[in-house]
This record gives sequence, structure tokens and C-alpha cells, in this order.
Amino acid sequence: MPQITVDYSNTISLDREGFARDLHTATVEIAAAKPEACKTQFRPSQYTAFGYEDPEEQGHAVVHVTLGLLAGRTDETKAKLTEKVLELLRRHIEDNGIVLHASAEVRDLDPSYRKFER
Repeated sequence: MPQITVDYSNTISLDREGFARDLHTATVEIAAAKPEACKTQFRPSQYTAFGYEDPEEQGHAVVHVTLGLLAGRTDETKAKLTEKVLELLRRHIEDNGIVLHASAEVRDLDPSYRKFER
């Protein structure tokens, strides 16, 4: 915990290293996570469809960040964290003229969540 995934169109230029570092720092400061517990997976998408646009035009790009945290954070804490995520995306994605649709959500991990380390 936290389990973080970043799904994004591969047409954007995302500074993954800088974004992850700043996101982990924000998650520790805002949601009281432990630094060593922050884990982020980046999943670029080869194909993104937007509305009725011809996918070959690639005029739009999507990025969505999901943060899974153990239950117990207030709605205010979750909202503050998602706002910070959007701020960090603005900072770490190069503006290349594509219309960017960015979103983020914080969700509680299900009580069945378990993990192991090796």
C-alpha cells in the first residue's frame, strides 16, 4: 500500500521517474503513507479511442491515475491527494498540442487485500 497505477496514451511524453518521485512524496505527506510502501506501475496504451475521432488522428490523449489505499482516509484527504496528482500531471507531461484528458481517483483497497514480499 499504496498501490498506484498510471494508465496513459503512449502519444504523450510523460516524465515517469519525476512523476513517480513527486507522487510518492505527496502520498507520504498528504495520506501518511510510508515511502517504502509506495509502488507505481505505468501502463502505456498503444491504442486510445476518443469519442468519434478517427484514432489515426491522435488528437486526444488520456491519462488516468488510480491510487489504492488502505481504508481510513477522510474524503477531504482523498480529494486533496487527487488534486495534487492532477497538478503533478500538468508538471510532468509535455504539452505537445494534443488535447489531454487527465483524471485521478483515490479508492479504498478492499478488506480482502493481502500482499507478500520476497
